Amino acid sequence: MAATTHTVTNQAPPLVGHDVYGGDRALTEGVERHLAAAAPELLAEVREELTVLGRSAGSAQAQEWGRLANENPPVLRTHDRYGNRIDEVEFHPAWHRLLGKAVSAGLTDAWGRPAGHLRRAAGFFVWSQAEAGHGCPVSMTHAAVPALRADPELAAEWEPRLTSHAYEEGLAPAARKSGVLFGMGMTEKQGGSDVRANTTAAAPLDASGEYALTGHKWFCSAPMSDGFLVLAQAPGGLTCFLVPRVLPDGTRNAFAIQRLKDKLGNRSNASSEVEFDGTWARRVGEEGRGVRTIIEMVAATRLDCVIGSASLMRQALTQAAHHAEHRSAFGAPLIDQPLMRNVLADLALESEAATTLTLRLAAAYDSGTDQEKAFLRLAVPAAKYWVTKRCTPMVAEALECLGGNGYVEESGMPRLLRESPLNSIWEGSGNVQALDVLRALQREPQALNAFLQEVGLARGADHRLDSAIKNLLTELADLEGIEARARRVVERMALVLQGSLLVRWAPPEVADAFCASRLGGDWGAAFGTLPHSLDLGALVERARITGGE
Repeated sequence: MAATTHTVTNQAPPLVGHDVYGGDRALTEGVERHLAAAAPELLAEVREELTVLGRSAGSAQAQEWGRLANENPPVLRTHDRYGNRIDEVEFHPAWHRLLGKAVSAGLTDAWGRPAGHLRRAAGFFVWSQAEAGHGCPVSMTHAAVPALRADPELAAEWEPRLTSHAYEEGLAPAARKSGVLFGMGMTEKQGGSDVRANTTAAAPLDASGEYALTGHKWFCSAPMSDGFLVLAQAPGGLTCFLVPRVLPDGTRNAFAIQRLKDKLGNRSNASSEVEFDGTWARRVGEEGRGVRTIIEMVAATRLDCVIGSASLMRQALTQAAHHAEHRSAFGAPLIDQPLMRNVLADLALESEAATTLTLRLAAAYDSGTDQEKAFLRLAVPAAKYWVTKRCTPMVAEALECLGGNGYVEESGMPRLLRESPLNSIWEGSGNVQALDVLRALQREPQALNAFLQEVGLARGADHRLDSAIKNLLTELADLEGIEARARRVVERMALVLQGSLLVRWAPPEVADAFCASRLGGDWGAAFGTLPHSLDLGALVERARITGGE
């Protein structure tokens, strides 16, 4: 066969060798905006660290690590060759390289650094675009810190290990390791999100604060972590405990991994079912206050769900725009054709709204004022509900932009699509988030005041936003059937908050498009239905990156 029949034309080149951070205008502008307000002296340092990480995330090497980690999923080894129980999970070397890079980049170190949450959120957003599955232990390690602070002695022992920038694989006593990772176990077979229905029992031992646990956990991610925060029923009620995988004397704690979950996506990460049988644990916080103790960890991981979804959305948009820029059809590049431009502009709008909201939440964590804490009480579950819900339809539309190429595994888009529902389920699915918002509205009036003050900062700037705020207040004033309307209310809260942030901070063409479509109702039921009178070209141009070596 003649070689000329195999000449490849009209295909997009590989998207490698680009800066995931520097090529994202919404991200870079947001990071610099919040730093300029809170810690301007850090601008150069943070810009440099995120640029280095962004170039690594966009490299061919990182993309290969992501591919290998997903094509070679973890394998459970329950016993060694002699029949001894070992309960270890074997990962491909690419998994360890991804984790090592995440830890060395400070993605488990936010709580003690200046502007730590903002720079860590931006880094998590950037590095997750290389591969999302390893973000699970990274997220839980980061989020364990505030829960452990309920016990100052435990915090003093474990926090330096959790926030270390050194990754050391393998099981060993935590005191002998230069850095550790943490997991979490709350969900049980009979309880699901109703963690108060947990049946794992905690029996006090002779030593103060020590217990023996007996029971099971239906979902326990990253079982090769060095320690876990779990909930169990102590004599005084549901309580939080720290369970190490290896005891200080070097012996293995009783931690039987029954099986690994065969999941839709997130396949590089090991999610397991574990059994406790006389498992040694240390109490964290007071007996009977387990939910209150662990809730700060839950809040932090919920924010990571928002970051993770926003990251997936940005990566999907990047791939779609790159393809459209280099692929021609009917005599012109796809990116220049009006209908494709509308689709890409709509995707870009959704991505920027998610990114801007994500950074605002991270900056609020850094502020730490009572006002910002009250704002986060409503804003985090509302954002978790909405941004994670928007991820799957957006990734699916971006995949379609590549046509049949996007449906093929080699494109990477199927992996993004399989990953996209995860964050909407993890740490409480949509109904859990919506009901959590209702609880805050009913019990914490200061949270609603803080939320409305934030939204009100843009009042008067756009009549469609003003109208949406007025309609939201009407919804909130009517308590009739409020639980059945909870999703509707929370959706409107998230959209109004995104609109307020974009009106204040985004370029006029972005804010105009968001208010016209998401708040003004001039929009269809699918992406690519923005009003044709908008400056769609400006939205697409803003979303483009300089890609390809």
